[in-house]
Amino acid sequence: MTDHKIGTREEWAAAREELLAREKEHTRLGDEIAQQRRGLPWVPVEKEYRFDTDDGEKALSDLFDGRSQLLVYHFMFGPSYDAGCITCSSIADGINGVLPHLPARDVTFVFVSQAPLEKLQAYRRRMGWSIPWVSSAGNDFNVTSVSRAAKSRRASGSRRCSSSCPWGKETHAAARYS
Repeated sequence: MTDHKIGTREEWAAAREELLAREKEHTRLGDEIAQQRRGLPWVPVEKEYRFDTDDGEKALSDLFDGRSQLLVYHFMFGPSYDAGCITCSSIADGINGVLPHLPARDVTFVFVSQAPLEKLQAYRRRMGWSIPWVSSAGNDFNVTSVSRAAKSRRASGSRRCSSSCPWGKETHAAARYS
């Protein structure tokens, strides 16, 4: 049996109103933080990165696929992994359904991982995803394109993508934190 409090409908309504006020405050704060994130200055990419893709090797600029915006998600899947990070995989399940709507907003979306393309393709097939996925094997894109804060966390040993990640002792690309 549970020790959870049992109350009256009036007590529930009062507690719910109080919680609703906090939830609205949380939403407004989240909107404000998102606006600040969108206002961060852009930084030019001055290195010519090359990626292995389903259509052969491509430059970073080619990944835009004719659109003005490229959304890159650093999916933690290292060369020695047998499967992708479970948190990143869970996120991919949700992204897969949104993917068809992005081109209408002039956005191209890709995952980038350090594992060889063949491993990424096999995992994508196994998971039933249609998300474009490129390999940065052979370059330092996953390392150099992260924020200073992410590099600091990586230097301090905070390399796990989540508390449940089975590869905590292995060096992850810290880019998930950017």
